[in-house]
Amino acid sequence: MDERLLTGTMKINEKNHLEIGGVDSLDLVEKYGTPIYVYDTLYIKEKARAFKAAFENRGVAAQVAYASKAFSCLAIYQLMAKENMSLDVVSGGELYTAIKADYPSEKIHFHGNNKSDAEIITGLDYRVGCFVVDNFHELNQLNKFTSIRKQMMNVLIRVTPGVEAHTHDYISTGQNDSKFGFDLTNGQAEMAIELTRKMPFINVMGLHSHIGSQIFETEGFNLAIDKVLNKAKEWKKQFDFKLKVLNVGGGFGIRYTTEDEPLPIETYINTIIDEVEQVSKELGLEMPEIWIEPGRSLVGDAGITLYQTGSQKEIPDVRNYLAVDGGMSDNIRPALYNAKYTGVFANRVSDQTEKMYSIAGKCCESGDMLIWDLPLPEAQTQDILAVFSTGAYGYAMANNYNRIPRPPVVFVENGVDFLAIERENYADLMRLERSLI
Repeated sequence: MDERLLTGTMKINEKNHLEIGGVDSLDLVEKYGTPIYVYDTLYIKEKARAFKAAFENRGVAAQVAYASKAFSCLAIYQLMAKENMSLDVVSGGELYTAIKADYPSEKIHFHGNNKSDAEIITGLDYRVGCFVVDNFHELNQLNKFTSIRKQMMNVLIRVTPGVEAHTHDYISTGQNDSKFGFDLTNGQAEMAIELTRKMPFINVMGLHSHIGSQIFETEGFNLAIDKVLNKAKEWKKQFDFKLKVLNVGGGFGIRYTTEDEPLPIETYINTIIDEVEQVSKELGLEMPEIWIEPGRSLVGDAGITLYQTGSQKEIPDVRNYLAVDGGMSDNIRPALYNAKYTGVFANRVSDQTEKMYSIAGKCCESGDMLIWDLPLPEAQTQDILAVFSTGAYGYAMANNYNRIPRPPVVFVENGVDFLAIERENYADLMRLERSLI
């Protein structure tokens, strides 16, 4: 196998088994069953520290917020709080989890393109650090509730800078035709800034943009920074607008397969800092505080999913199907937008590859395919397949299609495993149901 896929503490141990966090993956399977999500928490911590250190080493004021839509649960929020990270939430459910984790309220950034009144009020009650305002409706509702309560609230105005990241259409968010943010080119963003001048309890700290996800270059960030800062210069003259915070979002890419070549964390951050410094100086603007929102790049390649293999179907001269005991119920990304993954047999990692397999899920959909062409040793009964880089948007997007319970989540570090989320059972699936009879 290509050892570039062995991130963090992953290694091949003396038993030819995949090991993560100092724990043999076969021991995890014996203890928790399959499928199972496994997270290398030391690697997550190291990445969080690397993002923060990249700013600290340059002496630049910054906030690094974990974009928790990638993977939300009580334990990961507690881990991020211990690492002194800020937190990006996008719903009442994520905010509720943060509250239960006793996350410092001033470090929470509340996103979302359709916040309900109840969600806005909860954010105000908990006194979150800021709202990232996405549209006029939200701005008006936030003005209404802050005025009634006479409560000041910090906000960032989210803008779409007209920059498209080189990514899939469904995860590209910075272009003009997007459900997110105020358009930077058609006057909507100016209208939002002007409206806030008449809102006594709304404090506009700055601007937010996010150009997409799984980005392997820095050009898109530079283009977005240039466009946003040039607008800030115009608004300074027009509205006496002071840009204290520039949030450039996240989207930093990770390796899913050997074809992916993500940049080092320091490269992304140094490029962003250089561009903000240079353009701010050219435009006569004060250097703003820089905020970023890594999500996938913190947890994505720190996670693997372990499956047990089952049935096989060989179609001569066409394809060899190998089924596993999970699929689109625990990883919908391949079906949703053709996401690519790779994997190995965790119980015999270094064995010679002999055959090409297409890894099929167990859901009743022909599109439930996890990996189309994966070279593996000859498959045996009940092999354990490890699929790499499933830490982002695996559990977060898991579902109960075909009444399949969601897998457990286990954290591993220094030879110790911790059950962060229990496996669902059939009774859990029916817990909220009521009998008609």
